[in-house]
Amino acid sequence: MHRVRSGGLPSLSVIEGGVTGTTLSVRADGDLDLAERARFPELTALAGGPGVDEVVVDLCSVAFVDSAGAAFLIALAETAKRSGARAVLRGADERVGFVLELCGALDCYEVDVEHRCAPSSSPGPWRSPTT
Repeated sequence: MHRVRSGGLPSLSVIEGGVTGTTLSVRADGDLDLAERARFPELTALAGGPGVDEVVVDLCSVAFVDSAGAAFLIALAETAKRSGARAVLRGADERVGFVLELCGALDCYEVDVEHRCAPSSSPGPWRSPTT
C-alpha cells in the first residue's frame, strides 16, 4: 500500500491514500483545506493510475473543508472517472456536506448512504449516533 501523509510541521490534519487491489482509499482527518494542498497532486495522480477501478473517499473524521479541499475532491473524482473508475464519497457531517454541495463536489460522487462512521460527537447524515 502506497501512503501519502502530510508532513513538515506538526498538524492535527492528515490526508492519506493507499491503493489496495483495484481500490484507492483516501482518508482525511481534521481539516481538508489549503494547508493540505501539497498532497493533492500525488493523490489525484493515484486516482488516475493503472488498475484503479474505484476511488473511495472517507470523510468521517473531517471537521472542515474549504474551497481548496472541495476543488481537490472534484479533481479527484474527475480524474477517476476519466480513467474509468467509480468515485465514492462517504462520511461527511452536515457542515462538510453543505460545503461540498454548495461547491458542486457532491455531484461528482456516488454517495455511500449506507456507510456509517464510528460513533461521533457531531452526528450527520452518515454518522452513527454516540449512544
